[in-house]
Amino acid sequence: MATAAQGAEVFEREFLALRGRLLEVAATLDRLDRAGGPPGNDPRADQLRRSLEVLASPGPRSDRAEQIQLIFSLPYDPHWRK
Repeated sequence: MATAAQGAEVFEREFLALRGRLLEVAATLDRLDRAGGPPGNDPRADQLRRSLEVLASPGPRSDRAEQIQLIFSLPYDPHWRK
């Protein structure tokens, strides 16, 4: 079971890298906006929006990565070998 001290250690270790990645995402979204945004019919734009909603959802969670991976995954095709 994780303790508050372990959480503080992880937070301390990861904070600067996480901050940098968030700034990178924000800068990329700013560039997209200045360029007129993604095409309105591009499903990848919806995937990005849904992923940001997962990240912004309140409360402690441990399945954000899984949820975002599923957003970007293709539905299972039982005939994929054919």
